[in-house]
Amino acid sequence: APVGFWDPAGMTKDGDALAFRRRRETELKHGRVAMLACMGYITPEYFKFPGYCATDLSFADIPNGLAALSKVPGAGWLQIFLFIGTIEKWFYKYDASRAPGDFENGGVLGAPNGSRMVEGPAKTRKLNAELANGRLAMMAIIGMFFQDGLTGSAWGDWALYSDSPLRAFENELGVQAPVGFWDPAGFTKDGDVDTFKRRREVELKHGRVSMFATMGYIVPEYFKFPGYLSPSAELQFTDVPNGLSAISKVPALGWAQWFVFCGLVDFGLYRADPSRDPGDYENAGILGVPNASGPMQDAEGRKRKLNSELANGRLAMVAIMGMMFQDGTFGTTGPDMWGGLQPFAFETELGVQAPVGFWD
Repeated sequence: APVGFWDPAGMTKDGDALAFRRRRETELKHGRVAMLACMGYITPEYFKFPGYCATDLSFADIPNGLAALSKVPGAGWLQIFLFIGTIEKWFYKYDASRAPGDFENGGVLGAPNGSRMVEGPAKTRKLNAELANGRLAMMAIIGMFFQDGLTGSAWGDWALYSDSPLRAFENELGVQAPVGFWDPAGFTKDGDVDTFKRRREVELKHGRVSMFATMGYIVPEYFKFPGYLSPSAELQFTDVPNGLSAISKVPALGWAQWFVFCGLVDFGLYRADPSRDPGDYENAGILGVPNASGPMQDAEGRKRKLNSELANGRLAMVAIMGMMFQDGTFGTTGPDMWGGLQPFAFETELGVQAPVGFWD
């Protein structure tokens, strides 16, 4: 749990039992090595052997983590490889008649004492725990390597990673808890300020349009203009349905008017100015009203409200896509979007629990 048998890459779809066994053997070995490696990162922080690792090199002089690689002499590395090879090839020898990772000379916890766990649920639980801990350790040791390599310590302060290209933007608007500066796709890793400003401009524009669009889904449920949208077509505002269905009702000339209006606003009234912040237009006042009001004098209040605009715009982009998807799938708008849908075939099954209900 919670994912059960998880094979998103389809490695086992051919049903090859031998290939599965080989991969399980590899997974166990990597997991066990990773667990030892994690302990190897942690233990030297609190204890080191007394004495010398080599002539004029005491164990206390060897730094922790990746920095130790340059301190261990060549003979020391040779000893390590010979020891591992001896264990691998002679002591813990692979036996096809035994379960993956189960060696004749290896007892409980791998101790070479011939001890064995009694068959039953307890053994299954412990073997599952080993697999789970090994998977966690593989992730952990890679994280330790990564942080050690960038900051100089497995427990390093990320503030020490002074070469990070993300530093160019970590104090920008929109960097908010809990994720801070979040760029999982690495769009900003090149540190290009001009490209960042262009993307921020686009984000703001999409967010503002999405906030209008979201309101455009909600407001017509409660209010529509009186009179005619198109007198020649005898089409009143009240005759136009809400949501996606409205697209087929608005005449072509109406759409042309919309495009001309949006073009005039975009290229005339609210023109981009490289000397100003992204989304900040000379002719636009507070809330975008073209009354030349602003800028706000309270610096902290202004920053808070601009961050709110970005956050609300991001939420609105997700919201309008959800509204359009649900409208297109079920044909529902307004209150029907969050209630009144017909029951699903499985919404009364086991596992349908609050707060999400039937989640598929």
